[in-house]
Order: sequence, then structure tokens, then C-alpha cells
Amino acid sequence: MQQTLRVVVVDDEDLARGYVCELLAPHSDLQVVAQCANGFEAVKAIAETSPDLLFLDVQMPKLDGFEVLELLDPAQAPVVIFVTAYDQYAMRAFDAQAVDYLLKPFNAERFERALERARTRLGERRALPEIAAQARSGAGRPQRIVVKDGARVHVIPLARLDYVTAEDDYIALHSEGKSYLKQQSIAALEELLDPACFVRIHRSAIVNLERLARIEPYGKGSRIVILADGTRLPVSRTGYVRLLAVMGDSQGNRNSTR
Repeated sequence: MQQTLRVVVVDDEDLARGYVCELLAPHSDLQVVAQCANGFEAVKAIAETSPDLLFLDVQMPKLDGFEVLELLDPAQAPVVIFVTAYDQYAMRAFDAQAVDYLLKPFNAERFERALERARTRLGERRALPEIAAQARSGAGRPQRIVVKDGARVHVIPLARLDYVTAEDDYIALHSEGKSYLKQQSIAALEELLDPACFVRIHRSAIVNLERLARIEPYGKGSRIVILADGTRLPVSRTGYVRLLAVMGDSQGNRNSTR
């Protein structure tokens, strides 16, 4: 049986709310549970109805659309499609994890595309418990890392990620001779990476084993790894143990000088 999705429509223009509701009407699995004319009404309605999907205007009296989202519990926030006459908020909307950005005036075809994206996002949310279980078993890991740099977005396939270093509150992702800063802890990234391919060799460094050329002694009781491009990274005692565990003692002995 098809599950009914609860929808809240927020816009300070009556005609705009009516148009969205008109486009939603043919979809029997969608139920509009509230219509709101301002941000205060929206926050109250969302708390009372727990919608799955939110059509949200940006510029409204009392609270704007972004302020509405800031007041919601992230764990219970609905999937959001922004609906606005202003294109300058698009980047901020996607930063707020909106699934789409409908720029007025839009037609039924454009609306349907946004709705399909929302359905996909909702389906992904329902699959989260299964995905989490797969991740714990080593499956379902991400295949790329996305880094936002101002107005630009860089997509780094993990197969092209050479190594990662910790830089205060950021990590530096090194790929094909370039470096990209991302605000994330190195420990959080380590949890996402396949431990058969990426090894935390030091508290401040993760290396892609495919880039590893050799391991050499460095001072008393310490070691460094040298990558194929000549990069030299420190290896802690714990990191060395991890390397041997992943590579196998025989491979580790061939690559190391002790």
C-alpha cells in the first residue's frame, strides 16, 4: 500500500500557495496538512503536523524561510523545496540541504521534476538504517568527497585521493597534485573510508595504499612512508601496526627497511 506523504506549503502570497496546492492535487499519495502565510505560522504548523515535505518561500513577513529552518529540530526536519521569485538565494538554499529551488514563475513540468527529487530524498531517508548497517559491514561507502570552495564545488573520486592531512579544524584532501580544504575532522573522514584502501598512519595523516611506494626508517624507532609522487609522511607506531595488518606481514617486510 502506498504511503501518504504529509505536505506543508508556506508562502505569503495566496495565489502562490494555491498554485502549489493545485499542482499537488493530482498526486493521491500527497496530503497538504497545512498552508502558512508567514514564518511563525510555518514553525507552529511543522511542529504540529510533522510533515514529510515542505514547500517554503524565502522572503516572508516576521521570519524568512531560512530562519524557519533554523528553528526546526534537524532530526525531524522535512525535505525542503524552496519556492521563490529571487534567484540570489539558490546557493544558500542548497547549503541548507534543500532538495530543489523553484524559481517563480515555474510550470508543471518543472514542479514535477522537483517533486521527483523530493521523493528520491525521502526514499533515501527511509533507507538510512539499512545503509548504516551496510556501512558497518564495509559496504555502501561513499565513492567520492564533495568540497565546497566559495561558489565552486569540487568532486573528488576516492580512487583519485592520494592522502589526507589534518589542518587544525580542517582536513586537506590531496589529489593529483592539488589540495582542497574541507571543514571536517580526520577521525570523521576515517570512519567513512574503506580501511582496506585507506590507512590512518598518524594522528594527522591518512594514506591511500595504492599510492604507497615504500616505508623507510626515520630517526630512532620512527618511520616515514614515501608515496609514488615523492611525498613523505610520518608514521606513528600505531600507524605502522595498522599498515602491517592491512598489507600483511610479508608485504610489509618487503617494503620496509629495519
